[in-house]
Amino acid sequence: MIFRGRAPEATVWRRFRSGADGFTFEQNEDGVYEAHIVANAERVVDLLYTLSEHLSPAVDVSVKDTRNGKTWVGEDVALPDMRDAIARLKVPLATYGGIEISIYTADDQLTLTAFLGLYVFSRSDKWLYLLQGIGLEQYIALSEKHWGSQPSMDAPTSALSDAIATMAQRLSLAAV
Repeated sequence: MIFRGRAPEATVWRRFRSGADGFTFEQNEDGVYEAHIVANAERVVDLLYTLSEHLSPAVDVSVKDTRNGKTWVGEDVALPDMRDAIARLKVPLATYGGIEISIYTADDQLTLTAFLGLYVFSRSDKWLYLLQGIGLEQYIALSEKHWGSQPSMDAPTSALSDAIATMAQRLSLAAV
């Protein structure tokens, strides 16, 4: 018999996560708190979705497609609509990257960079406790993954660009 007894309990996330899942948290000289979160691509996009739940019911949004240079902005976008848009884009965002999304209010900002880095900026330290509460480890410094230009970043991905344009239209974001 290969399996004996009950297997030790472990969540899928803990079992298959990369060892570098964590964040740094610091306060800059302007009094703004900054968290830099490092994890694999799928986890980072999922964290953007999860953390956005803690923003105000109406948010401002900026989306930039770095492949074609198009940018859309919107003010007072309903948070549930924005979260739904992120949920629809999780797989292509994690697969291809190249899209910068910022969701912000007067006090907080979540930014997913084109290279799938996740940053949180805030006027309060509430995000420290939220990040610890979801199981991320706080580090003094994280080793940066300098991805440089990858083939997936340079390749035209019309499916992702079309999905971003559709999202911008659905959320009534204005092209700039």
